[in-house]
Amino acid sequence: MRVIAVSSQKGGSGKTTITGHLAVEAARQSGEPVALIDTDPQGSLSDWWNARESDDPAFAQATMATLDTDLSILRDQGFRLVFIDTPPAITRSIQTVVQKSDLVIIPTRPSPHDLRAAGKTVDLVERAGKPLVFVVNGATARARLTGEAAIALSQHGTVAPTILHNRQDFAASMIDGRTVMEANSSGRSAGEVTTLWQYLDARIKRLPVKSQFKSAQIQRSAFGNRQTGNIQTHHIAAGAQ
Repeated sequence: MRVIAVSSQKGGSGKTTITGHLAVEAARQSGEPVALIDTDPQGSLSDWWNARESDDPAFAQATMATLDTDLSILRDQGFRLVFIDTPPAITRSIQTVVQKSDLVIIPTRPSPHDLRAAGKTVDLVERAGKPLVFVVNGATARARLTGEAAIALSQHGTVAPTILHNRQDFAASMIDGRTVMEANSSGRSAGEVTTLWQYLDARIKRLPVKSQFKSAQIQRSAFGNRQTGNIQTHHIAAGAQ
């Protein structure tokens, strides 16, 4: 099982949108079990998943205090990929998630503020010794700044060759629990997500084989359930961050 963290210190970078889209595309392309974990107290990913008609990808309730056990449960239940959305700030919770991850995706909009903010996330990932990939998000087509941002980011790490452009269909699809692939599978946005995941998937498959998580007893209560129409997500308490 591989754990993918989506992290950025800058709010509005598109973390939640990218997390949901990549998880859906990963499940669609691989046909293997994929799970989501939301560690952002705002719970935007939880809200999006709860609005979905599909249970795929699965949603796992997890806390920072039990993350090791929660990940072991997911592994024991056969999940192949876990995507974790993180808060837009450098906290202990992000440090914990990064340390447990196999790859960190850093969404970055092509703006001076976002580029400056990316440095703190890079420092955190590098201290943890984890590989990272920048994803340029919310770009304007043929804008000079987009290319300049990719060049600037490449000085600090790998930049995904696929750029996600600023289109309304990304935000519109998230409102009712969908993705652009589900709303308009032949659109340009859907094509970008598909190509981006193919690149990331190939990179993940080249990662070194890691040691197994310590076995944990399977606990079905770790997963979100729709019986009440709400996901009872265990958000991180302020004192635990």
